[in-house]
Amino acid sequence: MTSTVSATTVPYALTRLGTLMTAEPGNPDEAEGVLNPAVARDRNGGVYLFPRLVGAHNASKIGRAQVLEAEGTPVAVRREGIALEPDRGWEHGARHGGIEDPRITWIESLKRYVMTYVAFGPTGPRTAVAVAEDLDHWQRLGPLLFDYDDDLDTDLNLFPNKDVVFFPEVVTAPDGVPSYAVLHRPMWDLGFTSPNEPAPVPRGLVEHRPSIWISYVPAADVAGDLRRLVRLGSHRFLAGPEQPWEDLKIGAGPAPVKTPEGWLLIYHGVTGRIVGSAFDLQPEVRYAAGAMILDPRDPGRVLARTAEPLLEPGVQEAAGVVPNVVFPTAIERFSGVDYVFYGMADSSIGVARLDRTDRAIPPSTEQEASR
Repeated sequence: MTSTVSATTVPYALTRLGTLMTAEPGNPDEAEGVLNPAVARDRNGGVYLFPRLVGAHNASKIGRAQVLEAEGTPVAVRREGIALEPDRGWEHGARHGGIEDPRITWIESLKRYVMTYVAFGPTGPRTAVAVAEDLDHWQRLGPLLFDYDDDLDTDLNLFPNKDVVFFPEVVTAPDGVPSYAVLHRPMWDLGFTSPNEPAPVPRGLVEHRPSIWISYVPAADVAGDLRRLVRLGSHRFLAGPEQPWEDLKIGAGPAPVKTPEGWLLIYHGVTGRIVGSAFDLQPEVRYAAGAMILDPRDPGRVLARTAEPLLEPGVQEAAGVVPNVVFPTAIERFSGVDYVFYGMADSSIGVARLDRTDRAIPPSTEQEASR
């Protein structure tokens, strides 16, 4: 169950522009940083940031701020309070708690914004979904549930899962059914709840490092009941670590964007060393951003991916709660130009310009992914 695609040049580049948002002095909700935001544009054209706000003891909630522009470039924010607090029992725990790292996808066929976020509760990190029609009133649909697949010989609901994003439109699932596709990143680690229990990894899995998977939910099911959006099936391994800069693990960033080459996925790759529990802050890791192109007809197939990072930690990310972290989580267009928003050293929020280059994808990379 692996995907092998030759690393190649993806025709996009990221250029760091600077810091968009830092923690507000004296604000208890931001005592330990602002980071890893979702971004969405409302129906009046306003762009809003939904940052992870970290208070004392690493307790997180999701804020809301309007993005301010200067000559078509995002340059600052105006805070507008809290969008979601961890006020459900499964969203907070004694050891580490809160709601973290939101991503937002506008799905036109649903006429709704779909937010995924990590609920770090009593059993560790689980991804949950909330939806809204207007960015103001979010309705929780609850944690993601993964249908049992006997071919995998395990239950994905056993494992922590993060870095979840929805595609913005209906695609064709492997069984030919029009579906909503979802990227996610299971961790084969039961250490949060059962530290001495070996993880029953899926049958045939060759790559045990945290990797990107894809799952689906039939569009007709969601049309009948919106709550069906959290019930995923047809699980497939999509991509794992391949290059030295992503040797430890990889995970999806913003929701994929349709481009002439296919679905553009900005993702993060991690190197370094995990110290102690994987569920604690890790000061000896390094996060960088890369990109993949996914087949527009079959998003479970990788056409190309970057051999080198598009954005690496610089002096701006050299110090922070977790130094040397570039963690992309959102893409938004301003005046015809795309900008990527990312967490900086788990402390602040940066912005980078996404440019198309004249580099093409060699035909040799358009090979079938073996699973």
